[in-house]
Amino acid sequence: MRKLTGGCLCGAIRYEITGEPVAVSHCHCATCRKATGAPFITWITLAPEHFAYTQGEPAIYRSTEKVRRSFCGRCGTTLGYAADGYDDELDISAGSLDDPARVMPDDHIWSDGMLPWLKFADGLPHLPGSHWEHGYPDRSK
Repeated sequence: MRKLTGGCLCGAIRYEITGEPVAVSHCHCATCRKATGAPFITWITLAPEHFAYTQGEPAIYRSTEKVRRSFCGRCGTTLGYAADGYDDELDISAGSLDDPARVMPDDHIWSDGMLPWLKFADGLPHLPGSHWEHGYPDRSK
């Protein structure tokens, strides 16, 4: 089991990941675009017991009735995504890792919402919705 560390831009919030991801996905949904101000975000999906804040506490925003997004209340860095009813998983933004190159993306999710001017030659699968609908990648390889 590897340990990954990360935090926000200003350093007020720090965290660690102590387990293997379930998936690493580029998300193209409209709400992630709005929340991050970017054309897509890369999420690390993991079991909540493999994640802990080691310094500071994030602010929480309910972007929909069932979705909680966490971010630094001081600098605004996007940190996490959690959905009610899916308590066995948590998404952490790969861009907030100290070394984002340590995770490799598995796929693109919500690719039916991808902006038309984005072109990817990464060969990764494009799922029209989420893993909840289409299943998770086999990371045992």
